[in-house]
Amino acid sequence: MTGRIPKGFIDDVVARTDIIDLIDAKVPLKKAGKNYQACCPFHNEKSPSFSVSPEKQFYHCFGCGAHGNAISFLMEYEQLEFVEAIEELARLHSIDVPREDNGTGKQKKYPTVSREQKQSDYELMELAAKFFQHNLKHDQNSKAVIDYLKNRNLSGEICQRYGIGYAPDSWDSILKSIGKTKAQQQQLLDLKVLNQNDSGRTYDFFRKRVMFPIRDKRGRVVGFGGRVIDDGTPKYLNSPETRIFHKGNELYGFYQAKQANQNLERVLIVEGYMDVVSLAQQGISYAVAALGTATTPEHMQLLFRSTRQVICCYDGDRAGRDAAWRALENAMPHLKDGVDLRFTFLPDGEDPDTMVQKEGKEAFEVRLGEAKPLLDYFFEHFVNALDITSDAGKSALLSQAKPLIEVVPSDYYKEALLAKLARLIGRDADKIKLANRSPIAEVKRQQTEFQITPMRRAIGLLLQHPNLAKEVPFIPALANAEMPGFATFIAIQKLILDEPEIKQSVLLERFRSQKEYSFLARLFSWEHQIDDENLIQEFAETFKSLQDSYLEKRLEALLIKGKTGQLDKQEQIEYVALMSALKS
Repeated sequence: MTGRIPKGFIDDVVARTDIIDLIDAKVPLKKAGKNYQACCPFHNEKSPSFSVSPEKQFYHCFGCGAHGNAISFLMEYEQLEFVEAIEELARLHSIDVPREDNGTGKQKKYPTVSREQKQSDYELMELAAKFFQHNLKHDQNSKAVIDYLKNRNLSGEICQRYGIGYAPDSWDSILKSIGKTKAQQQQLLDLKVLNQNDSGRTYDFFRKRVMFPIRDKRGRVVGFGGRVIDDGTPKYLNSPETRIFHKGNELYGFYQAKQANQNLERVLIVEGYMDVVSLAQQGISYAVAALGTATTPEHMQLLFRSTRQVICCYDGDRAGRDAAWRALENAMPHLKDGVDLRFTFLPDGEDPDTMVQKEGKEAFEVRLGEAKPLLDYFFEHFVNALDITSDAGKSALLSQAKPLIEVVPSDYYKEALLAKLARLIGRDADKIKLANRSPIAEVKRQQTEFQITPMRRAIGLLLQHPNLAKEVPFIPALANAEMPGFATFIAIQKLILDEPEIKQSVLLERFRSQKEYSFLARLFSWEHQIDDENLIQEFAETFKSLQDSYLEKRLEALLIKGKTGQLDKQEQIEYVALMSALKS
């Protein structure tokens, strides 16, 4: 693996990038005063609240709260990791990304995996997938495995489309085949194709299983699911998370669904790999499955961006209904106008695999056409559990349904849900007061509650106007002051004094890996409303009040200590100096 990207290069590529050009190429911007604006690409809205500042090289949405610089935008909009966003900016400027020597360096928060390393990982995973496919035809047990797949009514064409393979009943088949060097073995261990026990023995992670390669939305193999063909346990074994595989972000079959449907008008969410391939065998080529986990908010966000209709199809048992409700809860904050979310449940003991084989494609799609719309399923869930003929039941319905309705960003869905809730409890919709818990209202509430204290004021002004750093004395000792924020202020001031030409966006980027980054980003987007001619004076006075406040507290502590005769010589000198400083 190559080393990390030098900090100086990150600064340079951010400084080279004009955020207006970057965003305008993807989201058309319009001039609005000194800034530019558009409808936010990160949430559904009718009027523009997404603002981009050419001066700060920073974007901020006053609706959903999204904010950041050029790197942040690419990470959010293109769903890239930090390093991938840097590489993309470098590509736009036609420059190569340098790497530092890995021999020395501090621990990194961000997974600085090079493009070359990732490409090597994807190639090795593809090689592993081909190894499993080869064994489906040529392993000594291949006949039994092929018979198993035929008994599941899967054709060779479907097996090939989804890359289905077989992991041999061996401890070291893939180890011997593609893990021939120490470097390859380590890479396979990192990618969880191999495993290692406490005694250091290396062996195949998947053994004696039908293998389902998991491809990301770009078609690259990132993991595997393995199913036993006998009564072994566990029934399914999934790849653990790795540097290229994050199961909460991936959907099995999504890549194949996009390949099979030029316009993906509908996506069917099911629970298992075999459900996806069995449905495809019957001509239903738009099914996807979560990877051994609940349908996540990231899954729903991906699907709502990709299709107009999402149907959740689950078993009719308690586990299936629980999974459906979790899917609904995770979908609510991402519901937008124009998206149709529905739910259907199969008879007890049935799953999509068995059901589609029993009744065929046409009958199964009729069943999908009868799926419950979101509004019906949402309230059916509560009505089945509550007696809404009683006041207690109506009260419980109100208290349980309201928080879920409040997070919905779509005006249409929010109003429709609220109207139906009002009818069920016998009240007027306008009398049901929703808390400010929608994404837009929640951010506005947070902005109201985000009080600009003197310390935040000083830090915010310093971030937005780095030239102010030289207008007040640099006092390193203040970093140790028992006063929240001073350490951050001094760190920012030192950085500016050390690099006087540093730009605003680069300055903020330097703190991305720090726990204070989110807080600093909010201050960076704060509109301070101070005229340029008053800026230095306002900043200096704010700093002086903070300094005096600290000095007074320190002086009081020394005074109390002095009354008990516990001041040492150094503290006595400090006491005299503080008295002099406060009088000046």
